[in-house]
Amino acid sequence: MKSNDDIELTILMPCLNEAETLATCIDKANGYLQRSGVDGEVLIADNGSTDGSQEIAREHGARVADIPVKGYGAALIGGMEAARGRYIIMGDADDSYDFTSLDPFVQRLRAGDDLVMGNRFRGGIEPGAMPPLHKYLGNPVLTWIGRVLFKSPIRDFHCGLRGFNRQSMIDLELQTTGMEFASEMVVKSTLADRRVSEVPTTLRKDGRSRPPHLRSWRDGWRHLRFLLIFSPRWLFLVPGVIALLIGGIGTLALLFGPTTVAGVGFDVASQIYLSALAVVGYQALLFGILTKMYAEREGFRLPRSRSFAWLAERTSLESLSLVGLALFLIGVVVLIVQVFSWGSGGFGELDPRDTLRVAIPGSLLLILGAQTIMAGLFLGILTIPTRK
Repeated sequence: MKSNDDIELTILMPCLNEAETLATCIDKANGYLQRSGVDGEVLIADNGSTDGSQEIAREHGARVADIPVKGYGAALIGGMEAARGRYIIMGDADDSYDFTSLDPFVQRLRAGDDLVMGNRFRGGIEPGAMPPLHKYLGNPVLTWIGRVLFKSPIRDFHCGLRGFNRQSMIDLELQTTGMEFASEMVVKSTLADRRVSEVPTTLRKDGRSRPPHLRSWRDGWRHLRFLLIFSPRWLFLVPGVIALLIGGIGTLALLFGPTTVAGVGFDVASQIYLSALAVVGYQALLFGILTKMYAEREGFRLPRSRSFAWLAERTSLESLSLVGLALFLIGVVVLIVQVFSWGSGGFGELDPRDTLRVAIPGSLLLILGAQTIMAGLFLGILTIPTRK
């Protein structure tokens, strides 16, 4: 048996009941290896097929790795661990990708790229090969989001044909077991400053008679959820800052009386809702800070920014507690002033509008102060030195 260093390329195919097309894909892959002279193997990462795919694979000269953990990502992670090649080119076993034309991937890998993505929009999508929902909405939108959030150069996040340096990808410690694995591979490679490139790839209509394993809305949401969770800046920080500014400024503006904007009147009721918006925004802001600091502590690679680095250096249990205490005390002062004002009138009946107009900002400061103190205490727990 050859060791990993003895084989240059593993052509890896995840498989779950692909008996109709598996033999064709394996024959094409083996044909490429023989014709190109690349020293390699064909590896099938079987995810529990019940249609005889394993036997077909072995009969056509492929090696089979049985992956018990279910899911597209799980199959590929298991396949990477079982592969013997220095490089891996992975592709679906449904005959939608041409395994006879892998030279562009091999050339880029030999040139030192860590991840080489196929781009179906540059290489061509044959009629009927991709549903219109995926072609015009799903893939373009999710790819655009990934490019914006992570500054990735990739223009087709979800192409199923891609090559990579095996050890480089294993070092990224990929975790997702579902279809979102495709996004995780691109995102983590980008964040880790790996060398990433694209080559044109043609997508053809697959050869299966059954529906694909992909579920458009479910798997699309899983991709979007992964992209958002891996970018707390856009999930928490940016929406939180916007909500806090709108809610806080609006609450303070109405402290001086009702106002009209574009013919719409705003008064105490609006002030209540604006203060609630400020609370939600501030909570999101704190969540974003704590999430990023926890991720850095645990070694997760998230998008970096100078502004956050500056903030992180100055954020501690003590600094947050002091800020929270100041906000809370200002709220207490407002409360005391209102109580004295009420007492000076003999604790009689109050004007609800005038009272609430001052009480709402005061209570907002009490809430924000308490939130800040609790966030500081939680940050203190996060930053307790521990032995790894």
